[in-house]
Amino acid sequence: MKVLILNGSPHINGNTSIAVKELVNTFEAEGIEAEVCQIGNKDIRGCIACGKCGELGRCVFNDAVNEIAEKFREADGLIAASPVYYASANATLVACLDRLFYSTGFNKTMKVGASVVVARRGGCSATFDELNKYFTISGMPVASSTYWNCVHGREAGDAAFDAEGLQTMRSLARNMSFLMKSIALGREKFGIPEKEPWQPTHFIRDDLKQ
Repeated sequence: MKVLILNGSPHINGNTSIAVKELVNTFEAEGIEAEVCQIGNKDIRGCIACGKCGELGRCVFNDAVNEIAEKFREADGLIAASPVYYASANATLVACLDRLFYSTGFNKTMKVGASVVVARRGGCSATFDELNKYFTISGMPVASSTYWNCVHGREAGDAAFDAEGLQTMRSLARNMSFLMKSIALGREKFGIPEKEPWQPTHFIRDDLKQ
């Protein structure tokens, strides 16, 4: 089994990487392969709502997002890890996730998702909620821990001293491993939940357009 981890930090050895390393070590102990993609330092533009992905089966911008899409397709779980900037996620990570989730047409139902946030002080809860929305709109169960999935640190390396935060990462990885394994067993016996055709609605009255 495999989990894909997107590190949204632009700093290769920053505090987000410390949290991610704790996850990777725990996943390996649980027999789960973990692949980390460092995207915070990539040149990834935002979605322009062109709709070409519906025709091409991939995003029209052929960058790291399309490479990640294939890894996501094969993975059993996805973790989005981000430093907190102005009480929100790294803009590069958000651009990546917007395009990744919108341009990929494969069924994400029962892939397990989790978000991890790293901050000096505040903004963790807002960023945590922001990232989890990608999973909850896609039929992906969200893995939990013994606390919200956050680690604290200001200077590079500070996160290594956040004992509770690192414990939260280990608990998250164990819980996520259990979920992925359990879902794999359930898929063999029961399949995955039926997915009904989308029935979109909106709030614009067509009769007023006349």
